Amino acid sequence: MAKNGLGKIKIPVCWPSTTQKETKWVLKALKENKISSTAGFVELFEKEFAKKIGTRYCVAVNSGYSALFLALRALGIGKGDEVIVPDFTMIATANAVSAVGAIPVFVDARWDTCNINTDLIEEKITPRTKAIIPVHLYGHPCEMDEILEIARRYNLFVIEDAAEAHGAEYKGKMVGSLGDVSCFSFYANKIITTGEGGAIATNNKKLAEDLRRLRAYYFTPGTHFWHKKMAWNFRMSSIEAAYGLGQLERWNELIEKRRENAMYYSERLEGVGDLELPVEKENVKNVYWMYLIKTRERDRLMEFLEKKGIETRTGFFPMHWQPIYKQKGDFPVADKLGKQTMYLPSAPDLSKKQMDYIIKYVREFFKEKNLNNWSWRNWECSGTSVGRNLLYMD
Repeated sequence: MAKNGLGKIKIPVCWPSTTQKETKWVLKALKENKISSTAGFVELFEKEFAKKIGTRYCVAVNSGYSALFLALRALGIGKGDEVIVPDFTMIATANAVSAVGAIPVFVDARWDTCNINTDLIEEKITPRTKAIIPVHLYGHPCEMDEILEIARRYNLFVIEDAAEAHGAEYKGKMVGSLGDVSCFSFYANKIITTGEGGAIATNNKKLAEDLRRLRAYYFTPGTHFWHKKMAWNFRMSSIEAAYGLGQLERWNELIEKRRENAMYYSERLEGVGDLELPVEKENVKNVYWMYLIKTRERDRLMEFLEKKGIETRTGFFPMHWQPIYKQKGDFPVADKLGKQTMYLPSAPDLSKKQMDYIIKYVREFFKEKNLNNWSWRNWECSGTSVGRNLLYMD
């Protein structure tokens, strides 16, 4: 089992995959003494990443959250505007909207994919709505045709949050190439990583130019220390970009490894207990960023696996549960997902021996435990029972 400094944890929930390809690029940056954001490796990474996802431009930044924030700012979304956001998502999506002064308006999820329910979007649109942010959760693409059609009819921007979906495809097109702009995360557990980092992709040249200046204090060409717009330092370093160039050389390998691991899990967990396994809908390619399962026994299964040295995570907690939001509304699917979702270890370097160990104890939990004798141990969040594993939220 992996040695990872986590004490009794034998198998972490995820870890990055580093090979000689990443090492080669990082050493090249170090030997050339090119470590800042302006040293050339960032620009090369941007060009290569744009090629992979099929857009004309890519602007690298220091996180997925920064990517969302700058995309919203560059599109002119601000105080008093409304932005449609999934209720079931990672909080960075909603927080970026709030940070520009706009209001996130939450929409319930679909049960099978966990993605935003497109049937419910239109009822949330008002004259103040300016954009929709579909989040391709856990690597499964959203229903982009429906979203793009709604956006066209109401003259709204579409900002794809593809933080978890590098390499996912929708009807033969790469996720991140479908909206007005798209945002990616390169955190250490992502399919493609730079350690930390993010990127904004677009086909709009003017928007890309504005984003490049917004990420770096908006220096004025010819008059360097003259700033016409409020801007920030959200730059990616060349060290991070160099590591990312090594990852891009392994693009197909890293994507297919997640898919292969997901298939291995699914073949061996089908029909076990009340487990509902991740899906891949017609005409899409799911990249299975994390292997998300659903079970009414979520909290007890997590506790059982923890005792066996297997680290897990809950799925996201809905936005309307969060102390900083608490929006009124009916979100029955997100409520259920918040209580029943969890993911198993999903690292690209996960071995079959490790997966067999995990599968063994998942099956054992449902086979050998008399679940009726277990007592529920719940915590309250926004009046809703959410489970014991708050410590698992990063």
